[in-house]
Amino acid sequence: MNETSAKRLALLTPGDVSAVIQMAWEDRTSFETIQERLGLSESDVIRLMRSELNPSSFKLWRIRMKGRVTKHRALRSPSMKFDDHALADHRRANC
Repeated sequence: MNETSAKRLALLTPGDVSAVIQMAWEDRTSFETIQERLGLSESDVIRLMRSELNPSSFKLWRIRMKGRVTKHRALRSPSMKFDDHALADHRRANC
């Protein structure tokens, strides 16, 4: 982990950590949206999830995310009509 990533993760409030975990579990919220909202790259999210979840939950999450096209905007079909920005805005307000 580089120094910048470590600083970004260290500066997260408990509410931010909770929001990242919630967005990371959601199928429709892409890693790009998480980066736009909180400045965390996909690898930062993976590190956070590894540190915050218990090992079995982290393994389940990784299995679930592997190859899931909805977690990456570039892999999504143009027929997908949802806007993950709106979902993230709505979810963020609940934290």
